[in-house]
Amino acid sequence: MRTIRVTVAVAVSVVALAITGCGSTSDLDSGSGGGGPRPEPTIGYQLKAAGSLSGSVQAIKDKGKLVVGTKFDQPGFGLQNPTSQQVEGFDAEIARLISIKIFGSPDKVEFKEAKTAVREQVIENGEVDLVVATYTINAARKEKIDFAGPYFQAGQDVLVRKDNTSIASVTDLAGKRVCTQQNSTSLKNLQDKVPGLKPQTLDSYALCAEGVKDGTYDALSTDNVILLGLVSKSPDELKVINKPFTTEPYGIGLKKDDTELRTFVNDALDEIFTNGDWDKAWAKTAGQFLPEAPTKPSVDRY
Repeated sequence: MRTIRVTVAVAVSVVALAITGCGSTSDLDSGSGGGGPRPEPTIGYQLKAAGSLSGSVQAIKDKGKLVVGTKFDQPGFGLQNPTSQQVEGFDAEIARLISIKIFGSPDKVEFKEAKTAVREQVIENGEVDLVVATYTINAARKEKIDFAGPYFQAGQDVLVRKDNTSIASVTDLAGKRVCTQQNSTSLKNLQDKVPGLKPQTLDSYALCAEGVKDGTYDALSTDNVILLGLVSKSPDELKVINKPFTTEPYGIGLKKDDTELRTFVNDALDEIFTNGDWDKAWAKTAGQFLPEAPTKPSVDRY
């Protein structure tokens, strides 16, 4: 798959907070995908409903809704508005665009909270049709599920206290107290990049960031878009070193060997990449913090 590094502008400007957790299927909770006033972001899309559907895609249309697992705690990508209960952000808009392609309407999505640790499980169990949740495509996950996309690409980076001058790259983490999330690709990436490193793991990146602020940890490492969101909450105390050391292609998870649905979603992504809808979704969500959109990745039709 061709990978494209997120631009430096993304690494210094995107704001996307993540407070991800670990759990069982109790971490899959219903959220409002319709009802009440719609947030602004779906206005003005060019995408139209497909003329004909088949197989599993037609089955989704027949049941009258697209069930999507996403994060509820990541501003800019997937955040449940506490007032309207609507799920807002770039991931949510990608899901609404797929809804448009199936139903001709963005309002046919039922969002369910799918935390990091249960994403494969809820797909395999049939509890959701798709997962759109800052979900890195990797070989281990592809053994259990399939991915459409990628539709976005991030990179893992490092967060430290603003006054820290001893950590300027990932290799400087050797011998340091580093925090990341349990059961995450970020943990494995750290262990691969810094042999012998034994990171501390919590079930929330926000708790890791609090630990960096109070001196419990020297650093936190995960995707740059997540780290920059945490920095946005404490800009006088925290910073991102802006030295990404991985590429993290975000894909849309779906059931293994559902070729019809994967092809349909990939076709929709290709269309929104070229018709301007991807840029509109970005501008109305995470683009509020980064007017210049990052480079789009290429869909991988494996």
